[in-house]
Amino acid sequence: MTAETLSLDSPQAQRILRLYHLYRLTIGVLLVLLISSSLDTELLQMADTNLFRAGCWLYLVFNILVVVLLERPRRKAQLFSLAMIDAILLSGLFYAAGGPSSGIGNLLIASVAISNVLLRGRFGLVIAATSAIGIIYLTFYISFSTPAVSNDYVQAGSLGTLCFAAALLVQALTSRMHVSEVLAEQRAADVDNLEELNALILQRMRTGIVVLDARRQVLLANQGALTLLGHEQLVGEVIDDYSPQLVDRLRQWMINPIMVPRSITTSALGPILQPSFAALNRGDQRQTLIFLEDLSQITQQAQQLKLAALGRLTASIAHEIRNPLGAVSHAAQLLNESEELEAPDRRLGQIILDQSRRINLVIENVLQLSRRRESQPELLDLKLWLENFVADIRRSAPPHQLTHTEIGQGTLTTRMDPEQLTQVVTNLLQNGLRHSGKIHDVAQVWLKLFHDPKSDLPTLEVVDDGQGVAQQHLSKIFEPFFTTESKGTGLGLYLSRELCESNQAYLNYSPRQGGGSCLRITFAHPFKPS
Repeated sequence: MTAETLSLDSPQAQRILRLYHLYRLTIGVLLVLLISSSLDTELLQMADTNLFRAGCWLYLVFNILVVVLLERPRRKAQLFSLAMIDAILLSGLFYAAGGPSSGIGNLLIASVAISNVLLRGRFGLVIAATSAIGIIYLTFYISFSTPAVSNDYVQAGSLGTLCFAAALLVQALTSRMHVSEVLAEQRAADVDNLEELNALILQRMRTGIVVLDARRQVLLANQGALTLLGHEQLVGEVIDDYSPQLVDRLRQWMINPIMVPRSITTSALGPILQPSFAALNRGDQRQTLIFLEDLSQITQQAQQLKLAALGRLTASIAHEIRNPLGAVSHAAQLLNESEELEAPDRRLGQIILDQSRRINLVIENVLQLSRRRESQPELLDLKLWLENFVADIRRSAPPHQLTHTEIGQGTLTTRMDPEQLTQVVTNLLQNGLRHSGKIHDVAQVWLKLFHDPKSDLPTLEVVDDGQGVAQQHLSKIFEPFFTTESKGTGLGLYLSRELCESNQAYLNYSPRQGGGSCLRITFAHPFKPS
């Protein structure tokens, strides 16, 4: 049998050790009380009374010192020595009390059993052997001076056998308990790891998950839900104060669970969310599980598929469209050059020319979308790139268009395709100048490059002082073919966002204080992903 023992630092070993100390102290106190009363003369007729009394005091004092000086043994040798000395002292009391008839042998069996919980294998059996040998040998030795003790050989042998039986039984039980405890700890660790993994998955899910109680108080909200709803903390709060639309859909679902809830929005710039509900009945507690899906991603994927199909279709029929379109445009141009054409007819001819150019521009943009090459990101110094970009813009810009720059401190680098970045910023700059020029004699745009204090990512803002975007149009400005101008194609901002996302950047819009617009590009981390 291996000397498999409990770790003395484990809580279970410390509890058993405290029980062992308490047992020995209790026995010592009871023995001292026994010798201090008149019962000892009646119970110990065959004993050496003086030796027994001295042994009882010695046993009590020894255990008091052990508790004070060696409350928590750190080594197995200390624990083995303690158990061995305890067995020897109890064997001495067994001799002084007169042998098996004194009942001290039962205390030895209990001491062996407790010590074998802490000392398994050969060490525990040595304690049992010491106790059994002490009982049998001392009984045999006492029989020389007290012949009546010879009748107790069977009892002494039984006590010795019980010492081994107690040791083996306790070791078997504690070994099985140890195996069960190890298995339980392993299962508990597996459950903890699984719970931690589930919590991690729940927090990393893009789908928002919210659990409400009967009073619509938030019991759980993962990071996806906080992001979609636009709040940093919801647990413990009543959802009515944060999303009235969601509460309205919840009430409708409770009235008619079969009905598919309508989508909701958290703000004009926020995503479109599709809620779904499920009842969670846990005993008497009624809870509601809410799933929040971001429809903007699904819509964006549908738009990409639609534009890809449109691009392929346009590419296949562009030649057939451009030939008659060129003929119409050329005929209208020749018609306008006629001197006999009256002013109203000349105006109609100009409309034909303008609309022909617009159709051609739409075809060019869709072809550009379908033929867009893969991005080739490279490490880009944004400060140097912006200075060169603005210098080129200023050389060709008319006097009534001004471009201002504000460049922050520190290193501002990212990984992006410089040609695609030029295409994006040129588009945003032209939009800003056009909107600024509608209400000012001198159109102005500010290009602000800095580190975002929250994300610590390089950020470029294109700010103008125009009229800004109307509230009802905020959720549509990045949709393809959406435009508020008669001559626009509605693909500029859509293409700009697509190019940014292909370079791991993000383009979004925010109103400018005092009027105007701010289109912000948040660049990716400059480190190249592995």
